[in-house]
Amino acid sequence: MKILVVGHRGMLGSELMKAFGAHHEVEGRDVDRLDITSLPQCLDAVADSAPQAVINAAAYTDVEGSEHNYAQCSAINGDGVRNLAVACSKFNRTMMVHFSTDYVFDGTKGAPYEEEDTCTPINAYGRSKLEGECNLREELPGRHILIRTSWLFGKNGKNFVRSIIEKAESQRELSVVNDQIGSPTYAKDLAHAVNILVEGGHRGTFHITNRGRCSWYEYACKIVEYACMKGIVVTPVSSADYRTEAARPAYSVLSSRKFMKVTHKTMRFWQVALSEFIEKMNY
Repeated sequence: MKILVVGHRGMLGSELMKAFGAHHEVEGRDVDRLDITSLPQCLDAVADSAPQAVINAAAYTDVEGSEHNYAQCSAINGDGVRNLAVACSKFNRTMMVHFSTDYVFDGTKGAPYEEEDTCTPINAYGRSKLEGECNLREELPGRHILIRTSWLFGKNGKNFVRSIIEKAESQRELSVVNDQIGSPTYAKDLAHAVNILVEGGHRGTFHITNRGRCSWYEYACKIVEYACMKGIVVTPVSSADYRTEAARPAYSVLSSRKFMKVTHKTMRFWQVALSEFIEKMNY
């Protein structure tokens, strides 16, 4: 297949380039060559590349920044998705893969979220990603894969793992919230799961994360442990004691049962993926 990866230099995009590059012809475009907020640029990019699939890994990911910079956030996460979907719709053979987030849910269910559960985001970032979901379904019905994932970590870009290690290098005590529960996801594992869905000809909405769940506090403890950082004290605190501009869902675990059912594949546990990632990190 000919694959166009948008945002190919980012954390997920770089892993998608590797995963698909092993068996497909892959082209990458980043913001310097493609501004997805421009419909003419999206039309030109898809026309020039003539791919069978466009994989959109470009996104505005600053959760806090979204609260006071919603116009830019929505332009990328909402309008940008529409532009790419419109461009794909002009070519009968082109399908699109797009990524959304656990933050489209409000966190009150108390059990893992299924693909069909009602989306009621409680922060601006989640609202922008839900806009993108709706735009994708409207412009490219039946010819897309929408993947919701959570707590992504990987080699390129900012992520929680790198932030915790950097903080632990300069301070001996860390305070991390223990009342928000989710599932860490390794970008490398997610990219391989996407490859399986695309090669299998699947369409629709899928939740994909590494297996297992934890709080941010438990996650931080494992990061410190796997990085062999001795003498670091990680203290659990409540969200009420750790104020942020953007509200976060208290429980945003995603069920990957649909992915496992259609592909007969399972994701590895987040602890295993995290251990591998930290072992390969340069820090």
